[in-house]
Amino acid sequence: MKISDVRIRLVNKEDNKLKAVASMTIDECFVIHDIKIIEAAEGAFIAMPSRKTNDGEYKDIAHPLNTETRELIKEAILTAYYDELKN
Repeated sequence: MKISDVRIRLVNKEDNKLKAVASMTIDECFVIHDIKIIEAAEGAFIAMPSRKTNDGEYKDIAHPLNTETRELIKEAILTAYYDELKN
């Protein structure tokens, strides 16, 4: 799997843990939108797109199947996020 593009849209709201929303293109043929970048006490992390179920829980719509892929996605998105903050 090759992450061929990451786009970041910063969220400019004070006192908001949500800092940005990302879109990621895989192998130049598949895109995932609405990946959230959230700031927590331990640092920034990503949350995959999700939807609210009838019982009020949130379930991921798309997500990596293993830790290696999750780390690859996290690193690519957070690197693009920090680069965007520098601009």
